[in-house]
Amino acid sequence: MKFKIEKSVFINGLQAVQNVVGSNSTLPILSNVLLRANKTELLLTTTDLDVSVSCNLEAEVEKTGSTTLPVRRLFSIIRELPGSDVEIEINDKDVATINSGSSKFTLNGISEDEFPPTPKVESKFSYDMKQNLFKEMLSMVQYAASTDETRQSLNGVFLRFNAEKFSMVATDGRRLALIEQEVELPIDTDVKMILPTKAVNELHHTLGDDEDVKINSTDKQIFFEFGNVSVSSKLIDGTYPNYEQVMPDNNDTRITIERESLLFALKRASILSVDSSSAVKLTFADNRITVLMSNPEVGEARETIPIKYEGKEISIAFNPDFMIEPLKNISEDEVFLELFDEMSPGVLKCSLPFVYVLMPVRIS
Repeated sequence: MKFKIEKSVFINGLQAVQNVVGSNSTLPILSNVLLRANKTELLLTTTDLDVSVSCNLEAEVEKTGSTTLPVRRLFSIIRELPGSDVEIEINDKDVATINSGSSKFTLNGISEDEFPPTPKVESKFSYDMKQNLFKEMLSMVQYAASTDETRQSLNGVFLRFNAEKFSMVATDGRRLALIEQEVELPIDTDVKMILPTKAVNELHHTLGDDEDVKINSTDKQIFFEFGNVSVSSKLIDGTYPNYEQVMPDNNDTRITIERESLLFALKRASILSVDSSSAVKLTFADNRITVLMSNPEVGEARETIPIKYEGKEISIAFNPDFMIEPLKNISEDEVFLELFDEMSPGVLKCSLPFVYVLMPVRIS
């Protein structure tokens, strides 16, 4: 196997695939990237057995073949090479000789035979949408996914396609984020799947801003193809909770707030947060919000934000981080907070088809 490739192209390709590789893999082969040189291109593939990433690169292939090399070490070598082109030759013992400019490296690899097979695309469902839109939707909900390994069905983002809309949902039981997008699909479409958090993170890392992403899925697997990159992932097996049942429908107080003012006030108050049980108290009255974080062992933060509000005085406390995360990912200037009382869930909305339901924190 022997090929020549532009250094910058190779670096971009390795960056696209190396993120899925864990640093503490028990199988050495899972720390490697599969390099397969065809007549006119080089295919890079990595996997952790659940998520796989591939990238096609233009290359001058003198001799076809394949091998696997430790991806992070290979990336470090290529990044530091002095020349603008890289030439790599693999012998029959899977040892790579890497030449660029005045530098020469050898790097020991592992035979392709030990590399796990990549799943084949045999989709039952297919849909195309803009990469930047899919990525933005992920950003709006992914932070709300659970990290509790005992609740597998919540350890990811729920995707649902029906005839008129595409929904993304994430929840950990204390909060729920929902974003929707209008689509046009056959009237009998109702496709549901749970995308694992690692796949969500990988897509957020690799999706671009232009062109479409093609989404294909089976009962157990999902495939994303965009540009010269493809990502495949196992789906989480299980039933996602009925998120529509937890949407409050009796919140009779709606408050319009300038998003950045609230975000930065919460960030400042959260400096006094000591653990995940800390709470920030929001009081709405007389055209203002009072943001209060009080901890007897640390101190107190208090800030007032002017708003247009003349309704009843109402106070409610939330986990500050749970309030900050959606505000960071919303790009709109204004947000709307809907409340009923201090013990009922609050609902954060904006001009987008986005809903964030957050359980309040009891404080004395």
